[in-house]
Amino acid sequence: MAGHMTTAFYPGSFDPITNGHVDVLIQALNVASRVIVAIGIHPGKTALFSFDEKADLIRRSLAEALPEKANDISVVAFDNLVVDAARSHGATLLIRGLRDGTDLDYEMQMAGMNRQMASDIQTIFLPAGTASRPITATLVRQIAAMGGDVSAFVPTAVLKALQSKRKS
Repeated sequence: MAGHMTTAFYPGSFDPITNGHVDVLIQALNVASRVIVAIGIHPGKTALFSFDEKADLIRRSLAEALPEKANDISVVAFDNLVVDAARSHGATLLIRGLRDGTDLDYEMQMAGMNRQMASDIQTIFLPAGTASRPITATLVRQIAAMGGDVSAFVPTAVLKALQSKRKS
């Protein structure tokens, strides 16, 4: 592996990025020299944060967690098949975070289909850390919307952004 640049593609909605995502991102940077965090854009879905807000929160969250690696990520948007988007960015690894067995069953199906479509792109599963395992961005949004404390689940930048969304 040493010597050549490996690019990993980490797709998701990241609405918002959670400590679980950051945990997986840090692990991804251990196996790849650079990681492209890819925000899926779904025309029918209304996101809480815009693409620019999400991208900014992703960059700030990584800079807080792992400042020395802050320049090893880039953030892009995609609205096509994950494997096609990964390939268009020169990525050979596809990063998927796993929380539990339910995730694994679904992700195994996806990995199998992606491999059929793009055998040149390798899927890598990374386990979310124990502390961040129950976290989903959906739950974080719901708890924050009801005024609950999500400080244990999200990076500082995200916490502040959620609080200002609630005020507006």
